[in-house]
Amino acid sequence: MPHLSVDGKQIEYRTIPGDGGRPWIVFLHEGLGSVSLWRDFPDKVARATRCRALVYSRVGYGQSDGLDGPRTPRFMHDEAEETLPKIFAALSIERPILIGHSDGASIGIVHASHAENRVRALVAMAPHVMVEAVSVTSIAKIAETYEKTDLRARLARHHKHVDDAFYGWARTWLSPQFQTWSLGAEASRLACPTLLIQGVDDEYGTLAQLDAIEQVAKGPVQRLVLASCGHSPHRDHEAAVLDAITAFVERVRAQTDAS
Repeated sequence: MPHLSVDGKQIEYRTIPGDGGRPWIVFLHEGLGSVSLWRDFPDKVARATRCRALVYSRVGYGQSDGLDGPRTPRFMHDEAEETLPKIFAALSIERPILIGHSDGASIGIVHASHAENRVRALVAMAPHVMVEAVSVTSIAKIAETYEKTDLRARLARHHKHVDDAFYGWARTWLSPQFQTWSLGAEASRLACPTLLIQGVDDEYGTLAQLDAIEQVAKGPVQRLVLASCGHSPHRDHEAAVLDAITAFVERVRAQTDAS
C-alpha cells in the first residue's frame, strides 16, 4: 500500500477510482481505526456514488509511522488544520465530501468549520463535540480490556504501532485536561450540508451530540438515528447507512453542480 510523506512522517493511504467529474470522498477513521479497519465500506460507498475516494491512517495508526510523544487535547484540531490540508494538496483533492466516524467525524467538523477549506459536504457518524460521562466510562472500560485480554493482539493485526494507536487515543480522552474539550464553536461555523448518523445504543455518546451540532450549524443538517445500533452505524446497519450516504451525496452533487 502506498505511503505519503507529511511533515517527515509516512502516512498509509489508498485511493479508490471513480468518475473524475464527481467529487472526492475522504474517509476519516475512528479513534482506534485505520485503513484496514474500514474494511470494504469505502469501496461500497465509492461504487454506489461513483466517486473517487481516499482512505488513510493517521500517524500512530495502521501502517503509518508512529507517534513522537503523547497526544495533546488538540490532536483532532492538529489533524484537521495542519495535516489534512497537506494531504489534500499532495493528492490534488479539492472540495471533497468528508465521511468521518467518531474522532474522525470530529476531525471532519473542525476541518469543515474553516470556510477556506471549501468542503463540499460532511457525513458525521457518531461524532463528538463534547465530552460526556458515558464516553469516559466506556473508554476507561476498554482501557482495562486492552490490558487484561487479547484486545491488544487483535488490534496489532491492524496497527504497526499498536500502543501508539490505543494509548494515544485512550489516555488523551481520559486525561483531566481533556474533560472540558468542546467543538461548540466549530459546529457553529459549519456551513456545508451535513448528514449526522448515530445509533440509539451508542456506548460512546448520546444523541445530545447530534442535538448540539444541529442547534448551531449554519448550513442544512439532516440526521439519521438508528435503533438497535451501537457506535459503528456503518457496521451495525450497513445497508441503511449506505443508502443514506448515497442519497445525500447525490443531492449535494446535484445542488453544487447547479449552483
